[in-house]
Amino acid sequence: MKIRAVVRGVGHYLPERIVENSEFEATLETTDEWIRARTGIERRHFAAEGETTSQLAIKAAEAALRDAGLEASQMDAIVVATSTPDFTFPSVATMVQAGLGSTHGFAYDVQAVCAGFVYALTNANGLIISGQAERVLVIGAETFSRIMDWSDRGTCVLFGDGAGAIVLEAANGAGSNADRGVLSTDLHSDGRYRELLYVDGGVSTNGQAGHLRMQGNAVFKHAVQKLAETAHTALAKIGMSGEDVDWIVPHQANLRIITATAERMQVPMERVVVTVQDHGNTSAASIPLALSVGRDRGQIKTGDLIVTEAIGGGLAWGSVVLRW
Repeated sequence: MKIRAVVRGVGHYLPERIVENSEFEATLETTDEWIRARTGIERRHFAAEGETTSQLAIKAAEAALRDAGLEASQMDAIVVATSTPDFTFPSVATMVQAGLGSTHGFAYDVQAVCAGFVYALTNANGLIISGQAERVLVIGAETFSRIMDWSDRGTCVLFGDGAGAIVLEAANGAGSNADRGVLSTDLHSDGRYRELLYVDGGVSTNGQAGHLRMQGNAVFKHAVQKLAETAHTALAKIGMSGEDVDWIVPHQANLRIITATAERMQVPMERVVVTVQDHGNTSAASIPLALSVGRDRGQIKTGDLIVTEAIGGGLAWGSVVLRW
């Protein structure tokens, strides 16, 4: 027997405002065709004025809890992945805890930018298999529209706002790859590449929120190589390969990255959940958003073997293999 962290519920929330590519044509030297051709993005959601990351996270959490048939008071821990918190402190997770009306357990944030959800999921899995928690609410939530430089066409057209959440619960497995739940994880980082993707503000530097800065071509090259490698490594840890995968649910940053990574893994695009066209890059929210949308579409079903992989500023990257 082996304790597994099994997905019991999933949900997401997207702000009401939908921003089509054509909206950028009025203020930037860009076109809908240019954005689609280079990124695959067609539209994204932006949070309303006064709508915060914690509010998005709460709504996604409520949807996941409903799906699981559980109450917030039954969660032993809440782990939120975000790089766009409401405040420097307290954590978004404690604000979610309060917003859900729970006083039970503990809550904290994880910051690994676009890799945040993979890091948070790995963290939550560790809490469960070590016996520190029986049920964990794992959330990715972002309001990246708040850190955009609207004059930089290379970045501001890429990102969107949103939140996704899953409920993990401890369950007994046989210790085989047929078990439901998280089967393996693989995390990496390399701080030498900070200049490739960062925000030019912070508490101990200039005291400002700052704007996102990115060297797109360099990030693209690192992403394709590192995402395929981490996915292969996570699968190899349990003696599996791309042939065994039912669905890749990747970080939704750029359709070209998603396609190139799937090719390296020798997994056809028919087995890749793609939502980037409708959401843009929602950073830590993108994988749980895609899991929720993929399940709602009828793509992801109980028993499917799923690989999630992501890379973000740091650079930080990683993957998780789980059976739904």
